[in-house]
Amino acid sequence: MSKHLVIVESPAKAKTIEKFLGKDFTVQASFGHVRDLPKSGMAIDIEHNFAPNYEVSPDKKKRIADLKKLVKAADTVWLASDEDREGEAIAWHLEQALGLPTDTKRIVFHEITEGAIREAIQAPRVVDMNLVDAQQARRVLDRLVGYELSPVLWKKVQRGLSAGRVQSVAVRLIVEREVEIENFEAKSSFKIVAEFPLEGGATLKAELLTKLATEAEAKSFLAACIGADFKLESIETKPAKRSPAAPFTTSTLQQEASRKLSFSVKQTMSVAQRLYEQGHITYMRTDSVNLSQTAIEAAKAAIIAQHGPDYAQTRQYTTKNSSAQEAHEAIRPTRFDVSQISGERNEQRLYELIWKRAIASQMAEAKLERTTATVAISTRIEKLTAKGEIVTFDGFLKVYLEDRDDDERDESNLLPPLTEGQSLALSRMGADETFDRPKPRYTEASLVKQLEELGIGRPSTYAPTISTIQDRGYVEKGDLDGKERTARHLELIDANVTSKSTAETYGADRSKLFPTDVGRLVNDFLVSYFPNVVDVTFTARIEKEFDEIAEGGQAWQKVIEDFYEPFHETVVAAEGISRQAASGARELGIDPKTGKPVVARLGRFGPMLQLGSADDEEKPKFAPLPSGRKIGDVTLEEALELFKLPRVIGKTKDGHDISANFGRFGPYIKWGSLYASIKPDDPFSITKERALELIAEKELADANKYIKQFEGTKIAILNGRYGPYISDGTKNAKIPKESKPEDLTLEQCEELIKAAPVRKKKRIVKRT
Repeated sequence: MSKHLVIVESPAKAKTIEKFLGKDFTVQASFGHVRDLPKSGMAIDIEHNFAPNYEVSPDKKKRIADLKKLVKAADTVWLASDEDREGEAIAWHLEQALGLPTDTKRIVFHEITEGAIREAIQAPRVVDMNLVDAQQARRVLDRLVGYELSPVLWKKVQRGLSAGRVQSVAVRLIVEREVEIENFEAKSSFKIVAEFPLEGGATLKAELLTKLATEAEAKSFLAACIGADFKLESIETKPAKRSPAAPFTTSTLQQEASRKLSFSVKQTMSVAQRLYEQGHITYMRTDSVNLSQTAIEAAKAAIIAQHGPDYAQTRQYTTKNSSAQEAHEAIRPTRFDVSQISGERNEQRLYELIWKRAIASQMAEAKLERTTATVAISTRIEKLTAKGEIVTFDGFLKVYLEDRDDDERDESNLLPPLTEGQSLALSRMGADETFDRPKPRYTEASLVKQLEELGIGRPSTYAPTISTIQDRGYVEKGDLDGKERTARHLELIDANVTSKSTAETYGADRSKLFPTDVGRLVNDFLVSYFPNVVDVTFTARIEKEFDEIAEGGQAWQKVIEDFYEPFHETVVAAEGISRQAASGARELGIDPKTGKPVVARLGRFGPMLQLGSADDEEKPKFAPLPSGRKIGDVTLEEALELFKLPRVIGKTKDGHDISANFGRFGPYIKWGSLYASIKPDDPFSITKERALELIAEKELADANKYIKQFEGTKIAILNGRYGPYISDGTKNAKIPKESKPEDLTLEQCEELIKAAPVRKKKRIVKRT
């Protein structure tokens, strides 16, 4: 047995580290956290200073038993989990679960390289309880909020809902942005653009920098330019510089990977984790932009070798966020002389992005020449302006240019050769109607940026927060089809001003975050009755207090106590809130036939419509709200049409009625006890002939569905969209390539299902 036992979190990390240490070292993985609060029950002793009742996770008991044997046989144990608060907590829980002494050696490193590992071995410390307490404070506070607030949501709003301190603020940001967009009234104005032909076939485009408020003003301006002389009054050229962006933090990596690679936040962190564990990049959970001196020198050497000394410009960045302290260095490659790696394609793409950003941060500024040309109009005092720029030295742009968000983009162009004082001949002048735009909806990346700017959450929380609000159905990532509107265009042609209207599409969105009806309702409820939980300033202050705990400036129990007492009082007071007040029900009007109220509200399976009330002698009628419609915008007329469903459209050859309706998962037809989706058809218009086609397709698919069934079990081998697979009704498993589906035994199928991962389906929603 080796004299030294090193314990890390993951097998991949263990495999990489073991290469660097000699035969006297054994490196083993804990597979993440080994202890936590149990899933059921509060597990917080409020009466005894909020003491948490941790237990070894059921799936880690065998691992702990195995590690205990290895600990007993080793001379020295080294705890080598990640360097942030979460990693420190893992080390402490290992210490507790394995019965290790408090002076057990704890090592941290920012990169998994031989030099970094050996340097860490030379400078061990003990577990930092300040960092552990900061993590404990977050865990305990989040458990208190979730355990006490979620039952209130179950009683007053809907079963199965949950609330969380950071996730609820994230939902609030998305809801408030959506409301802002819905209430936005676009004002129009007119943009004047003129074109002047030049020698050699070039064209100078110039515009009036001030937009005109009305069509009449625009028409008057164009009319005044009939027969006018145009002269290039001035040309002003100024040198300018553009500096590279700082190397990546967790937040900026998530944002840029979203913009350049179309990665989700969760995907970015998963790929970055693998790159770190393989030794390619430094630790990926950090809010520091600092680079070590060794890294700066290595980057400089790589730049000079590839591009020459003129392209090298070393610089050190400082973190603007005063609470940044999770790690000591930005995300960077461990070797600047390696610009590409082998491996899985997404790993290669993300590594290249990290390498480019880090290397560019140590490169020379780009040198530009910005030109502004001013055109005078003989009949008006206003001037037309043309702007452009050229790059005289590319510097860092040779390697990398940062992308920008939807509302931050700018466009630059190159102006043709010009001479001050030259006369210009007008070839075209137009006035195009443009419309104000609301702030854009959040993407995953821009939401991370906003949370970071507000001081909410930390590098380790961004990805799980965004995943959680989607998994719980409060927010959906989806696309939005645009709407049509009319835009007016005026044109000065042959001494006449003409006008025409054209249709344009506006408001289309792709891969944006939309609040669901459930998300809106929960947010409105929390804002009304638990304002502190979703208050941005309050939540940011709690994050700062966690930072103070990590620095040893506060006792974690005191922070919890200050929060819990007023919070608990609010929870108790919530018992008096009526379910009606919390339900978010919206009365649409009265049904003229029955005289009963029609209400849109949240039901057990989502948004729904109700005709009548529970107090009536006759039971209320219910109808699901079709996908894409919201409680807040459905009309009485639409609701009354939906209550006419289900619509019987004919019979099958066996005599079963065929009815069409909207359901929980969209429009469908039903015959006997069977169902079939009819997307994209509509229950109000689908014909009997079309329904019979879909029924035939469904019956054929069902007939070919089963390859093999095992009597007395729920296990079956089925034909799927992507080939044969095994299912027990709740979990699916792939069939090995070397196996024939029909030859598999029940025992083999059970083993494959047991080994298969549990996967959650990601909901991508198309909105109209």
